[in-house]
Amino acid sequence: MLNVNPALLIDFYKADHRRQYPEGTQEVYSNFTPRSMKLAPPQCREGVVVFGIQAIVQGFLVDYWDKHFFSVPKQKVVAQFKRRMDQSLGKGAITVEHIEALHDLQYLPLEVKALPEGTICPPKVPMLTIRNTKPEFFWLTNSLESVLSNMLWKGVTAATIARAYRKVFDRYAEETGFDPNLVQFQGHDFSFRGLSGLDDAMMVGAAHMLSFTGTDNVPAIEFLEEYYFTDEADELIGTSIPATEHSVMCMGTKDDELGTFTRLITETYPKGFVSIVSDTWNFWQVLTEYLPKLKDTILQRDGRVVIRPDSGDPVKIICGDPDAPLGTFEYKGAVQLLWELFGGTYTHKGYRLLDPHIGLIYGDSITLDRQEAILSRLKDKGYCSGNVVLGIGSFTYQYVTRDTFGHAMKATSGVVNSERREIFKDPVTDSGAKKSARGLLRVESEGGRYMLYDQQTEEQEKQGELKTVFLDSEEVNTQTLTTLRKRVANS
Repeated sequence: MLNVNPALLIDFYKADHRRQYPEGTQEVYSNFTPRSMKLAPPQCREGVVVFGIQAIVQGFLVDYWDKHFFSVPKQKVVAQFKRRMDQSLGKGAITVEHIEALHDLQYLPLEVKALPEGTICPPKVPMLTIRNTKPEFFWLTNSLESVLSNMLWKGVTAATIARAYRKVFDRYAEETGFDPNLVQFQGHDFSFRGLSGLDDAMMVGAAHMLSFTGTDNVPAIEFLEEYYFTDEADELIGTSIPATEHSVMCMGTKDDELGTFTRLITETYPKGFVSIVSDTWNFWQVLTEYLPKLKDTILQRDGRVVIRPDSGDPVKIICGDPDAPLGTFEYKGAVQLLWELFGGTYTHKGYRLLDPHIGLIYGDSITLDRQEAILSRLKDKGYCSGNVVLGIGSFTYQYVTRDTFGHAMKATSGVVNSERREIFKDPVTDSGAKKSARGLLRVESEGGRYMLYDQQTEEQEKQGELKTVFLDSEEVNTQTLTTLRKRVANS
C-alpha cells in the first residue's frame, strides 16, 4: 500500500483551479448527491443508504492527513508536491505556496455536514456538503472532490443493495413463517476476493453488515470496530462457520469424496456448524448417494451440516429445473431432495422447513433478481424461505459503478469579494440528470422522506438534517453501528 502525500490525491486538472477561480474568491461550497436512479436496480430506486462518511472523516480527513501531511516535515511534503507537478505538468506550472500555507496551518480548514448514516437519501438530495472555513483555502473544497467521491460512492452503493436483499428476505420470511431473527444470517458476504483492493473490500463488507451479520470478510469487521465504535464483545458484528473449498475436497481425492465428508463431520467437526462444498465433481451424487449413507450420522450430530453447491444456474439447482425430465434429481432440485431425505417441520404458515441438522447455502452469481426467483419458486413449491442461505459476492457488489446511482460532488455556492454567488449547471445537451441545485442547501425530513431546499440563506442552511460531522480537522457527532443498523432496519 502506498503512503501518498494527500495533497497529491487529486486529478491533475484540480491542481490549478486555485488560480482559475475569480480573483477574490473566498469560499467554495459543494455537495455529494445521488443524482439519478436510471441505472439503479429497480429494487433500490427510492434512494440510497447513507454510509461510510464517518469512516472517511476519521480515517482519511483526520488520521491520514495528520500522518502523511501535517506530521511530516514541511520541506518534505512541499517537495513531494512540487516534484510531481513539475514532472507531469511542467516545471513551475503549479506553484506551491498554498501547500506551504496549509502545512503551516496544521489542520484542514473545512466543515463537512452529512445526513445521519443508515438513513435513506432520495435521488437529487445531497447526503453531504463541504466548504472551507478560512477564505484563503477556498481551493481546498473541490480539490478533494476526486478522492472523496472515490471513497464514498462504493460503500453507499453496497449498503443500498444489501438493504434491498434484506427486504426481500424479510418479506419471504413473513410470508412463509421463517423466524425473523434468523434472517440476518441469510445473506452472507462472499465478495472480499472479487473487490477492487483492500480498502474497497473493507468498505463494501462493512456496508453489507448494516443489513446482515453473515460474512466471511474479516477485515470489514475490523473496519466497523475501528470507525463505528462497536465492540464484538458487546454486539455481534459479523459471523461465519467453518467451511471447505474445492482444494480441500480435491486433496481428499474424487474416489474418496465420501470419506472426506465422513472425516469432516465426525472427526474434524464432530459438532457445530460446518459448510461443505459439494459440487467439486457430481453434486447430485453427493445428495443422492453420499448423504443417504451419512444420514444417521448427520441427524445425530449436535449441529448442522450445510451443503454448498457452487456452479450452474442457482435457481434451477436450488429449486429444480421444470424443463428437466419429470422426477429426476435435476427436476426436483436440492431443497426438495434434502427434504425427501431428512424431512423437517412445518412453519406456522404451513411451509416446509428442513430438519435443523441439514442446510443449504449457494454463493455463486447471486443477484437481486435471482434471489427473488429462488425464494418465489421455493414458496410456490411449499418450502419456507429459511431453507437457503445466499452468498452475496462480487457479482453483486462489483458489477456497479459510480453511475449506478449517479453519484457526484459538485459546487452550488461560493463567495467572491464578500458577495455570495449561486452556482448551478443545467446542460442543454443532457437529459436533466446533471441539472444541479443552486446556492446554499438545506435538507428537511418531511413525512419520513428527505426533501431538498436550495437557494437558502446562511441562517436557513444551518437548519435541517445535514449536521456537522467534521470541523477543522475534528470529527464530531459520531454514530455507532447499532444506531445505523436500527435506521436501516426501520427504513
